[in-house]
Amino acid sequence: IVTDPPILLADEPTGDLDRESATTIMDLLARLQKDLDRTIVMVTHDPRTTTWCDTVLHLEKGRLVEAETEVTS
Repeated sequence: IVTDPPILLADEPTGDLDRESATTIMDLLARLQKDLDRTIVMVTHDPRTTTWCDTVLHLEKGRLVEAETEVTS
């Protein structure tokens, strides 16, 4: 963030966190995306975190099996 990258990569940003901490992290990422107009690419195994996402790609064994757009509620 300090170097002002156009894309932020987040690998399991909510992994091993309790629900309250995970929500805090996802709210922070959402603010960064909105306020700084950044693209965020996130890898997660937690389907609850996808509610913050505009696009969700489901992979199985390295292959794309489903793509959802405009997921944000």
